[in-house]
Amino acid sequence: MKQFIVDAFTEKIFSGNPAAVCVVEEFPSEELMLNIARENNLSETAFAVKEGNFYRLRWFTPAAEVDFCGHATLGTAFVILTQVEKNLSVVEFETLSGKFIVERKGNLFEMNFPAYVPKKIPVTAQMQDAINAKILEAYIARDLLMILETAEAVENLSPDFDKLKNLEGLTQAVTAASENFDCVSRVFAPKLKIAEDPVTGSTHCLIAPYWSERLGKKKLVARQASARGGILQCEVLGERVKISGSAVLFAVSDLKI
Repeated sequence: MKQFIVDAFTEKIFSGNPAAVCVVEEFPSEELMLNIARENNLSETAFAVKEGNFYRLRWFTPAAEVDFCGHATLGTAFVILTQVEKNLSVVEFETLSGKFIVERKGNLFEMNFPAYVPKKIPVTAQMQDAINAKILEAYIARDLLMILETAEAVENLSPDFDKLKNLEGLTQAVTAASENFDCVSRVFAPKLKIAEDPVTGSTHCLIAPYWSERLGKKKLVARQASARGGILQCEVLGERVKISGSAVLFAVSDLKI
């Protein structure tokens, strides 16, 4: 089985968010896919199988299969459009979260995802205790989104990961406005055995609609301020969000299984 390691949402290796991608003739057993994800120990390992004119796509963290992952979708599209079917400029995926279409536009790969609707919830003492920073507002969809006062507060945050596990949401994200970008964020996923996710496309389906309404603009440039860092081009179109980013190939290997 051939495996590609792709750094997503970046133009240079050792930054962005790494994903493992396996394009296979048929899906291995769930046990094997999970074991491969655990062995890789990346935030996501993606498996894609071609069926007619589209690919079925599944994502695995080291802990479990998940229903949606943005950066591994970008990584899989990058592999298919630059390594597997170089004549194509568009690839369609069928996933647990529905149909996704990714279009190559120069160095960018544009993904069309369903938007999450932010539901405002009270800021709790439990949230404050886990984040160790002042939270202005909180919102919930699949993920928990907490609004902080400044970009510096986001960048310098040192949360309590054990306490984060007890908060709502599959992941827990913090965000603030930024002078150099429309917004800055960080995303934590201890429930998935991922302390901090370097760059998270799926959570920007919540972050982008929030900032789109707040700033009164459809197109946003977002920075995820993890140690590796990454840039996401976002466009909010009602119930959909287009998220674009670059990707680079780090490694190709043959799995001995």
